[in-house]
Amino acid sequence: MFSENDIKKLVEQVLVEMTTKQGVATAENVINVLNEKSIVDLDEMIPDITEVDIKNTLLIEDPTDREGYIKMKSHTPARLGIGRAGARYKTETMLRFRADHASAQDSVFTDVNEDLLNEINLITIQTKCNSKDEFITRPDLGRQIANEELTKLNSFAKKPQVQIYVSDGLSSKAIEANAKDILPALIQGLKVYGISVGTPFFVKFGRVGAMDVISEEIGADVTCVLIGERPGLVTAESMSAYIAYKGTVGMPESRRTVVSNIHKGGTPSVEAGAYIADIIKLMLEKKASGLDLKL
Repeated sequence: MFSENDIKKLVEQVLVEMTTKQGVATAENVINVLNEKSIVDLDEMIPDITEVDIKNTLLIEDPTDREGYIKMKSHTPARLGIGRAGARYKTETMLRFRADHASAQDSVFTDVNEDLLNEINLITIQTKCNSKDEFITRPDLGRQIANEELTKLNSFAKKPQVQIYVSDGLSSKAIEANAKDILPALIQGLKVYGISVGTPFFVKFGRVGAMDVISEEIGADVTCVLIGERPGLVTAESMSAYIAYKGTVGMPESRRTVVSNIHKGGTPSVEAGAYIADIIKLMLEKKASGLDLKL
């Protein structure tokens, strides 16, 4: 990381190179100003722009109907009322856009916190991907699990009515934000219905299709994966549940039932857990999932 002194030297060097001999004095004046007033406060953190609720922020100057505009913004995460500076976005709007984009990238390329997995007692198995880069570029490997990894599940109960597992997918933040709340709600909901549930676990570098391998391995009637979805500029914490009745490797995607937008700004984790339990109960009754299941 650059120190404050490094930044001053860099500014001086660039300005001197860009100016004529007569202009060197201008560069020196800039450095004098920097010496008089620090441009970086090393004792304070830079404010986190993502903490600002864009639903309550109106950047248009003197709107005709301010209250109406704010009311409209409160009903959508879309970037409305951002104003402009000439033909360009305002600085605050552009910074927020870049911050949200960076957050989405971080969610894809970081791993789920191991402390969280230990806290909720999830053992980890891994797909045939060996890194995040391979996971992104080889989705086929994210659907396959090596036999040596599957042997870690040998001690688990076979053929439960329902097998639930968690997978990072495309958003580690989704797992960290939702897993602790949705798992207990879902398991408790199923137990209230008298439905047996296998031991949950975690699949690293997992795509949705990995659930078919697990379904065949465990032999559950219903398999449910709680997986991080592709993050966007609205949130990087969105989780989905993909559920299938007697899933098999190579089955059509139409056999999966999906519950999406599980996050604090969509369907809250606890509420989603209870809803998924209802869907699984119906699947067991109707012996169907996906397009064959009428919800």
